[in-house]
Amino acid sequence: MRELFLFLFLTGFSFAIPYQQCFISASQHYGVPYELLIAIAQVESNFNPRAININRNGTADRGIMQINTSWDSYLRRYGIDPRWVWEPCYNIHLGAMVLRHCVDTYGYSWRAVDCYNKGSKARESSRYVWSVYIAMQKLYAGGYK
Repeated sequence: MRELFLFLFLTGFSFAIPYQQCFISASQHYGVPYELLIAIAQVESNFNPRAININRNGTADRGIMQINTSWDSYLRRYGIDPRWVWEPCYNIHLGAMVLRHCVDTYGYSWRAVDCYNKGSKARESSRYVWSVYIAMQKLYAGGYK
């Protein structure tokens, strides 16, 4: 087992991106960078479609892109049942929609990336931004396929 770990570590272990076609489709539909969506998904849930995080303020983040329950009223306004956030491809599209909103608000900047995580409290530098930056570096280095 130790030898396998060393081999994977030393050779720059990589893996396939789950739901890759959904990321491509969402990126194209919302006009946001594919690589950024993947990096956010890796940081938010490590690509886990069943991930859930209950926040101190009573809201919950759900699915691959960790869509917050605060978006539910927006979804209902357009006749969308919020229970669809558990469908992985739909969740990825919702994440791209949220990121598009942030980019429209802050431009293509690290503040827009932080907006994905914090909304209007976004900053240029934060642990979240740094985590997404590292995930993108890994992606560009071939850590994901």
